Amino acid sequence: MIDFRKFLPLILLGVLLLLVFSMCGTYNNAVKKDETVKAAWSQVENQYQRRADLIPNLVNTVKGYANFEQQTLQAVVDARANATKVTIKADELTPENIQRFEQAQGALSSTLGRLLAVAENYPDLKANQSFLDLQKQLEGTENRISVERKKFNDTVNEYNSYIRQFPTNLFAGIFGFSPKGYFQSAPGSEKAPEVKF
Repeated sequence: MIDFRKFLPLILLGVLLLLVFSMCGTYNNAVKKDETVKAAWSQVENQYQRRADLIPNLVNTVKGYANFEQQTLQAVVDARANATKVTIKADELTPENIQRFEQAQGALSSTLGRLLAVAENYPDLKANQSFLDLQKQLEGTENRISVERKKFNDTVNEYNSYIRQFPTNLFAGIFGFSPKGYFQSAPGSEKAPEVKF
C-alpha cells in the first residue's frame, strides 16, 4: 500500500506552483490588454490633436473676410483653447474623465459646426480653395476621430471584460487593474434628425 502522506508536500508544492504560474499568466495578459488600451487612447488623442492643429489655419482663412461674424470666430478659438486644456493620462481613463474630455471636445465640435454653417452665407469664402481644403481635412479628421474612438471602445471592452472574468477578477484588484471608461454617444443622438421639405 502506498502512503500518500509522504507525497503530500510534493502535491502541495505542485498546487502552489500551478497557482503561481496561473497568477503570472493572468497578470501578464492584463498588462498586455492595459497597454493596448493606452495605445488606443494615444491614437484618439492624436486625431483630436490633428483637429486642434487645423483650427488656427481655418480661423485665419476665415478672418480674411472682414464682415465674417467675429463672435463665431471667437467662440471657435475659445472652444479650442478649452478642449486642449482637458487632457487625460492613459492611467486615468475613468468614466468621469472620459466624459469630461468628451464634453470639451463636443463643445469644440459644436462651435466648428456653427462656423461652417455661417460660412455658407459667404459665397467668396465657400469658393476659397484654402477654405475648401481645410474643410475637407476637418471632415476627414472627424471620420478618423470616429474610427479611433470605436477602436478605443473595442479595446476597453476587451480589457474590462477580461479583468471582470473569474478568476482574473480575484487578482485584478490586488494588482491595481480597474475598469476603464468608454466614449458614449452624445445625448439625443439616438433620435434621427427630422428633415422637412
